[in-house]
Amino acid sequence: MNFLKELGIKEKNFGAATGVAWNSTTDQGELDIVSPVDGRHIASVYLASEQDYARTLAKGGEAFKLWRMVPAPKRGEIVRQIGLQLRKYKDALGSLVSYEMGKSVQEGKGEVQEMIDICDFAVGQSRQLYGATMVSEREQHRMYDQYHPLGVVGIISAFNFPVAVWSWNAMLAAVCGDTCLWKPSSKTPLSAIAVQHILADVIRLNDLPEGLFSLIVGRGSSIGERLLNDKRVPLISITGSTEVGRHAAQVIARRFGKAILELGGNNAIILTPNADLKTALPAIVFGAVGTAGQRCTSTRRLIIHESIYARVKETLVTAYGGLRIGNPLDEDNHVGPLIDTGAVADFKAALEQVQKEGGRLVFGGEVLEGKGYESGCYVVPALVEAENNYAIVQAETFAPILYLIRYQGEIASALELHNAVVQGLSSAVFTQNLGEAEEFLSATGSDCGIANVNIGTSGAEIGGAFGGEKETGGGRESGSDAWKGYMRRQTNTINYGSTLPLAQGIKFDL
Repeated sequence: MNFLKELGIKEKNFGAATGVAWNSTTDQGELDIVSPVDGRHIASVYLASEQDYARTLAKGGEAFKLWRMVPAPKRGEIVRQIGLQLRKYKDALGSLVSYEMGKSVQEGKGEVQEMIDICDFAVGQSRQLYGATMVSEREQHRMYDQYHPLGVVGIISAFNFPVAVWSWNAMLAAVCGDTCLWKPSSKTPLSAIAVQHILADVIRLNDLPEGLFSLIVGRGSSIGERLLNDKRVPLISITGSTEVGRHAAQVIARRFGKAILELGGNNAIILTPNADLKTALPAIVFGAVGTAGQRCTSTRRLIIHESIYARVKETLVTAYGGLRIGNPLDEDNHVGPLIDTGAVADFKAALEQVQKEGGRLVFGGEVLEGKGYESGCYVVPALVEAENNYAIVQAETFAPILYLIRYQGEIASALELHNAVVQGLSSAVFTQNLGEAEEFLSATGSDCGIANVNIGTSGAEIGGAFGGEKETGGGRESGSDAWKGYMRRQTNTINYGSTLPLAQGIKFDL
């Protein structure tokens, strides 16, 4: 495939880099990367060693000492150039993301566009690393706060967004003066390696220090645990399951490090009797089946008022019947494969469990076989009538299963169901009633980090801070003031007078 060559992906690839230099370790084992699209071998990656990790982190630390002294707008200029490079490789990188991960090529290219967008955002942010001036209670004193770079930032990304989530962190961290060490998912390392090749041209052109943007592909049990425990890494951003995040948070907290946690979602859309169903339908379907239900913001629960329940169910069955399932590189298809056969097994197990608990399968649920489906990773997205309190409904299944749940009465009843899960990432309501919309957004409304009115749960823009509450982890990435997470805050007081008054009027005379 031409895009592999264009991106510098070889038959065998090394798993550790410090920007332009690649370590040559080959004795730690090898990842064989197979596409869920067609079951074919794409390439392999040599796993990095602990010595590779040590060297890579050391280079990042050395680079930080130089990078933190570069004026932030000049750091922004480097990020601008990275954005230009990504524009050149958008089609190729988007195609690789699609082929390696299985999402549609439109979504793959959209993911690269997110990288470009966050570069543009970060360039502007590089001139807006604001502190605030406060009024001092003491005469001839000035008090203010400011922000300084942290150091080497660790980024652990998940398979479902192989490149975009890295960029949310890395581009903001870069303009803040930090260096980055990226540990990508072992399921999608080729996309990360391709990004490292794209960055290399910018690093060489500007004679940047080795270690500014580094990569490590290694075992979680060794490299991953070492990263979590490393006191030289003051901040780690982690995208993954709640179980992964809980372990990581405990390890990092023990050493008083900082963590940005982007974990599980169990996202719901509420349809009130005042919903515009014509607008709601594409949002529901894309939210539930986009990326084959493997987004942390995928719509998993649809909470429908009983007065419109039958109509909504019928409409959804018709819409699901028209979904085109197949090779995601074909832009005519709506749904690609799950990431691997393990995900297929989870899909089947969840459907078995929900029916044991009393749910009813309304549509889909089959595993597709035959020509075009040789990888064994293609399934028919499922619609299931269920109750919110079922154990399987309370859990996050990373697959295209949409639970249809009835509610009666006012929107308060729907909100009670909506909030009665342990996750709190993304949420939405469809209504033309202003009161219902405002109640959904109020303090008694959605308890999620993202709350939308008349748009779906999936497809967040980079301009807003991304993240959720409860077992979603509480982290924030991307836009708004999320940049502050990559810096250390400092309060400063300057006495420009000739006396030393103490705060709170305390007298201490010598």
